[in-house]
Amino acid sequence: MSNHLDSQYKESLKQLSESLIAIQKPILILDSIKWPQSIEQQFFNDKAEKLPPIDREYYLRNPLNFDPASKAAELTALSKQVEQRLGKNDPLGNILAETIDQYLTVIRLVENRGNPEFVSASRELYGSARDHLRGDNLTLIEMGQRLCHIFSLPAAKHLAAAYPKNISAESAVEKLKQSLTPYFADSAFTVRETDGIVSDASAGGDCIKVNTHSSFSSLDLQVLEVHEGWVHVGTTLNGRNQPWATWLSVGSPRITALQEGLAVLIETLTFSSFPDRARKISDRVVAIDMAENGADFLEVYRYFIGQGLSQHDSYKIAQRVFRGGMVEGGSCFTKDLSYVKGFVETVNFIRSAILSDKPEILPMLFVGKVALDDIPVLYQYQQAGLIKAPRYLPSMFRDLNGLYVWFGFSSGMSLLDLERVQAHFKNLFDKNIGTT
Repeated sequence: MSNHLDSQYKESLKQLSESLIAIQKPILILDSIKWPQSIEQQFFNDKAEKLPPIDREYYLRNPLNFDPASKAAELTALSKQVEQRLGKNDPLGNILAETIDQYLTVIRLVENRGNPEFVSASRELYGSARDHLRGDNLTLIEMGQRLCHIFSLPAAKHLAAAYPKNISAESAVEKLKQSLTPYFADSAFTVRETDGIVSDASAGGDCIKVNTHSSFSSLDLQVLEVHEGWVHVGTTLNGRNQPWATWLSVGSPRITALQEGLAVLIETLTFSSFPDRARKISDRVVAIDMAENGADFLEVYRYFIGQGLSQHDSYKIAQRVFRGGMVEGGSCFTKDLSYVKGFVETVNFIRSAILSDKPEILPMLFVGKVALDDIPVLYQYQQAGLIKAPRYLPSMFRDLNGLYVWFGFSSGMSLLDLERVQAHFKNLFDKNIGTT
């Protein structure tokens, strides 16, 4: 690695990184497939009996911000430069090259909005609900169904009653600014309202966007603070702090699972999450599996109505899955698998790092927009001085003692026969409290 730390290598790495940042800037997946608020209004005006009027022609009337052919040529040329300047087997060069390849697939994805080919590209980027979790025989849909059951138990509804959604988008913006300013005390970040997103809130670069049509509970704001702020904005800013590997400030779909999985993990470690929130994440896996197997928008919407979700929440789940695809079935967007997939794989990564006596690599999860496979490589370069350690880091990753103990106990308890343990305590509860 010593040969890779000379000034020529560093400058090449930075120039290639900056080129990638510039080339990918107009390639905005979610912007290219978003639906306007008026589509939801029309859907309910039609008494939820007609498919939303979104088809191939709709997407063609909303052209991309770039020319796909010329953008693909730029990426292909950059890939050749990476190999020429960094070497064919350079570890950082390989991460850069893989990221460039992902953007080529992204171009194919957005070119095929409203077509059957859209889902093929989506599966290449984000996977399928029938994929197995890394290192395990369990599929994503099996995990999603298990979680749906757990988060739909009667107890979950009792817990949610104490947190009314009585905070406006305008107030949410101010409250998030107040809570996050100390965390990002020496860096610029913004929070603003927008009507251009599907979700209640999202992070883009150093900005948290709050949906102007949404209302929030105090618990929702805790989730947004740690999910959008600590993880999504924090990793962007940590990437921007890199002196050479500046591409770590932007991410292709290869980093989505870790980003979303880490964000959900931080929600749980800070006790910010709640059953309805967790259920949404698992419901999305079920919705994607239905869509991948041919269900249309109305079938997915009606399924979740039947599961007890509100009209608004059922619409939003279906919208997230069918944006970019075909509302009549046959093509869908599989990105929302990333939450469950990323959470499980990130937890397994942390447990494995601890059991393998490598806990010191864990802060590197926040070094920028990265995939799990990148972490050991980036840690080596961080030790050598080329990669800068993350500046914005949640407290449990700054001091790893508590995290070590938490996941150490978690690993030990995984040896227990949970069904036998649950049967024992259920008998105790039924005998003394009664059944509900």
